[in-house]
Amino acid sequence: MNIDTIRHSAAHVMAEAVLSLFPNAKFGIGPSISNGFYYDFELPRSLTTDDIPIITDKMNEIINKDLPFKKEEVNKENARQIFSSQPYKLELIDEIEENMVSLYSQGEFTDLCRGPHVESTGKIKAFKLLSIAGAYWRGDENNQMLQRIYGTAFESKDTLDDYIRKLNEAGKRDHRKLGKELDLFSINEECGSGLVLWHPLGATIRRIIEQFWKDEHLKRGYDILYTPHIAKLGLWKTSGHWKFYRDNMYSPMEVDEEEYIIKPMNCVYHILIYKTRLRSYRELPLRWAELGTVYRYERSGVLHGLSRVRGFTQDDAHIFCRFEQLEDEVVEVLDLALLMIDTFGFNKYKILLSTRPEKYAGTIDMWQKSTDILSIALERKKCAYEIDPGEGVFYGPKIDIKFEDAIGRAWQGPTIQVDFNLPKRFEVTYIGDDGKEQPIAMVHRTVLGSMERFLASLIEHYGGAFPTWLSPVQVTIIPVADRHLNYAYELESNLKKDDIRTEIAHQQGTVNNKIRQAQNRKIPYMLIVGDREMTDTNVSVRLRNGTQKNDIPFSKFKEVITKTIREKGKELNI
Repeated sequence: MNIDTIRHSAAHVMAEAVLSLFPNAKFGIGPSISNGFYYDFELPRSLTTDDIPIITDKMNEIINKDLPFKKEEVNKENARQIFSSQPYKLELIDEIEENMVSLYSQGEFTDLCRGPHVESTGKIKAFKLLSIAGAYWRGDENNQMLQRIYGTAFESKDTLDDYIRKLNEAGKRDHRKLGKELDLFSINEECGSGLVLWHPLGATIRRIIEQFWKDEHLKRGYDILYTPHIAKLGLWKTSGHWKFYRDNMYSPMEVDEEEYIIKPMNCVYHILIYKTRLRSYRELPLRWAELGTVYRYERSGVLHGLSRVRGFTQDDAHIFCRFEQLEDEVVEVLDLALLMIDTFGFNKYKILLSTRPEKYAGTIDMWQKSTDILSIALERKKCAYEIDPGEGVFYGPKIDIKFEDAIGRAWQGPTIQVDFNLPKRFEVTYIGDDGKEQPIAMVHRTVLGSMERFLASLIEHYGGAFPTWLSPVQVTIIPVADRHLNYAYELESNLKKDDIRTEIAHQQGTVNNKIRQAQNRKIPYMLIVGDREMTDTNVSVRLRNGTQKNDIPFSKFKEVITKTIREKGKELNI
């Protein structure tokens, strides 16, 4: 039985249960979604979590009656009469082009719906209502705010229980919760929704990632660029963003009587740098990378910690090359992308080849050439991939790599796009070996995505317990008493000379309390030093997982942690 059909049927049962409790309820829509279902309601009062078990009990009553789902086709006029007290349904009916509309009923409840549904309510074997949230009708903040009830359903109780277990684990790993507990970042409404303030510890992790990113790019022949945050509106009109991407861009601002836009992309700046002089075929390929901060409008209802923001830093790069170099360049980008996600500990991923959307720039021939090149590059790398129809960006097809975290959730990662459109719009060319101008080939790509979203994925993947090389504090030294402080300072100085991020636990309290605080902060290594350690130049090493070894020569500990950091190891060693 199709899981979406089960979930959509569960949404209808939930709607009937809500109607039995609130006879004057107004109904929005109730679709299945990737991990469950929801239904939107306008109700006479606000729901609370106390309502969830009551609605659940009503749903179980309906399921136990094993009511058949019955389909009926009626004309639009009859449908309007049936739903005369349901304004949201009437709006949907008015938008249906055909004269006949589809209805589904179970028991006394009827809904406007294309279906399909399970045979009867008794086929819904395992469901759970999860949460209540606000949602604007049709996602438009100018419309009525409705109440949305989220739920999930599965084929069996075992699979439902497994999902709930993972959901609980996801709650513990929520990067918003851990970001606050570990003092990594904050989002302050005085600053603005969707705008991230990086605290020292979070900024340290980000700096480490960015330095690794820069080093790997420089090894591969990239140059690093820096570009402004705003540009004249005309630039975005030339690029096509103003036409195709306007809903995600902020309104123009006036500067010296000219209109400027805060940038949603970095690509146009790289093109302008390329065009500052004529380029020869001998210079190509040119690989230019930038950690460029961009700004895109997102509705407040979809903002979510670091993973959905309004200002973010894209690990961006653009490659300008000859057409005959294009395939090799895409292969090399794939190499770098897979290295990146593997280094950070994501060893499972899925590759999608996204094709032409309904709204697109350029010709169909250009799109086909671009798609073929991406496909051939994937086959050369022996990468298994799936086609994602219509999910390309407006200017070209793309490869998306979605990696899995520790509890099996997919995150958007590297993206590789071939673009024939922007070079044509900006007349980007090079001088070929025949002395004539030739059209350039251009690749857009990221190998991490946005730094904000990537940090969110790392926090949740590791549950905040980062591998040693990424931990903002790698070692905390815990002196047993004040007389051991000088030895602690010596150890701290020795470790810091080799850039090992070290602190001393100066706070008041017992040794056990200091250990507990370090474990809560998920610091990988604790060095406990007392009389014996100071006399023998040893340390007692305690790992954040509770493992402890005593009388370890300090020189041996330093050798082990240095090797772990250098090799970017995922495990803790003593």
